[in-house]
Amino acid sequence: MYFEHPLIKRQCVQQRDYQVELARRAARSSTLLVLPTGLGKTVVAAMVIAQVLHSKGGKVLFLAPTRPLVEQHYRSLQNMIEGKRIGMMTGEVDPLERELTFLENDIITSTPQVVSNDLKNGRLDLKDVKLIIFDEAHRSVGNYAYVDVAKAYQDFDGLVLGMTASPGSDKAKIQEVCSNLNIKDIEVRTERDPDVAKYVQSIGMDWVEVELPPEMKALSRSIQSLHEQYIRELVSLEVVDKDRVMNKRYLLEMAATWQARIRGGEKSRTLYKAISAQAKAVKVEHALDLVETQGMSALRAYLQRLKDEAASDAGSKASRDIVSSEHFQRLFDEAQAVKAEHPKLSRVMGVVARQLTDRPESRILVFTHYRDTCDLVANKLGKVERAKVAKLVGQSDRKGEKGLRQKEQVGVLQRFRDGEFNVLVATSVGEEGLDVASTDLVIFYEPVPSEIRSIQRRGRTGRSRAGNVVIFITRGTRDEAYYYSSLNKEKAMRRRLETMKDELSGTAGTKRKGQKTLDGF
Repeated sequence: MYFEHPLIKRQCVQQRDYQVELARRAARSSTLLVLPTGLGKTVVAAMVIAQVLHSKGGKVLFLAPTRPLVEQHYRSLQNMIEGKRIGMMTGEVDPLERELTFLENDIITSTPQVVSNDLKNGRLDLKDVKLIIFDEAHRSVGNYAYVDVAKAYQDFDGLVLGMTASPGSDKAKIQEVCSNLNIKDIEVRTERDPDVAKYVQSIGMDWVEVELPPEMKALSRSIQSLHEQYIRELVSLEVVDKDRVMNKRYLLEMAATWQARIRGGEKSRTLYKAISAQAKAVKVEHALDLVETQGMSALRAYLQRLKDEAASDAGSKASRDIVSSEHFQRLFDEAQAVKAEHPKLSRVMGVVARQLTDRPESRILVFTHYRDTCDLVANKLGKVERAKVAKLVGQSDRKGEKGLRQKEQVGVLQRFRDGEFNVLVATSVGEEGLDVASTDLVIFYEPVPSEIRSIQRRGRTGRSRAGNVVIFITRGTRDEAYYYSSLNKEKAMRRRLETMKDELSGTAGTKRKGQKTLDGF
């Protein structure tokens, strides 16, 4: 059975009652839609667009954070919507051409930075825009361009649809998103909801625990000792709470506070010393993270970068202090001598090899947090029989290696969809929103502490067919802490969203009574 609407192509969109109901609600009130990846946020958006243009006319803006996402939505809307002109605007398009694109089309997909800049320069007017869609709406905080566009749009009292798979567990942040986008209602669906469950493909979850080899454990202890030295330095300055856990987040928060005090005119040698000690502690903690969760190749590359930074004219005092210490020099030599590699590497190769042996037609996505690890894993998997491997990394260039421009990212994804590659090794650029085809297996080289990123990673499989997720965890390391942190935050996010949904509806503590029919759409 297909969804029918004057502006939706016939026999194009399969009718799913939950999508129709969500679209019906979103077409009436500015809504934050929270829907797991793979359950059709873009389809709901197309239904809302069709209804708004059919009933109100005018224009629709569909915003997404990156050019690959903008192009993806442009193609999706062209495939679903008929009778309306669809255009696309990105920063690579000449401003005059963007003006024409905006004037000549009914639906425009764009990055928010382009719209924000064109609004400021008077090249764009929102008076005819009846709906703005903010994809990956959890970004609508701070000084991100979504906030500027939404603020400008408030003058026109138009409709807003924010879409995300994971707005986060922080209640204040969710409230900030809703406030910035002028959201009136929250609609949440999970895989467990009765009207959704029948469309959900099963996703098998496996956790593979590995043990660091003895020589890597010894190196970890040596790095930990150097880290504790810089923490003691901070504590001696009496600028931190000595009873607090001195993790990276706390240290970064404290550094921001000290820097704000200095910018405010406070002249204090203690604060400058604290900022330097904090920078050293954070840099060494990163090395600890690498040896525990990533491997020796990533650690050695990082230690060499620290040495290079210390030797350069632009190098920081923190880097010079670390590198000049006897402890670091000893540590550097120890790292070069370690022959072992992280046990995750061989286990990942084994999992991929088995998958391609059992199901040669499989598509596999491997997530790594760090670029060095991405390079190593891609290189190793290239030696696995039947594996045709590609990398998906961000735009930033590094010494000796260029990043992938957004146009190149689009090309890699298309070749993965077309089957030219069957294994894609990706950094965080592959997590957010991009349709990376229906993957049969998603591998987390490491857990991530962010519930948003964890949900996005998992959502790359089980879209049109059953899939599996394998998460690698190093015993007794921050891998374990990151995994449980993400799990707890995800549970908290679901609870807070339900509470806020009731609060926005004015029905806190009572069951919402929305009419679950297709009438009135």
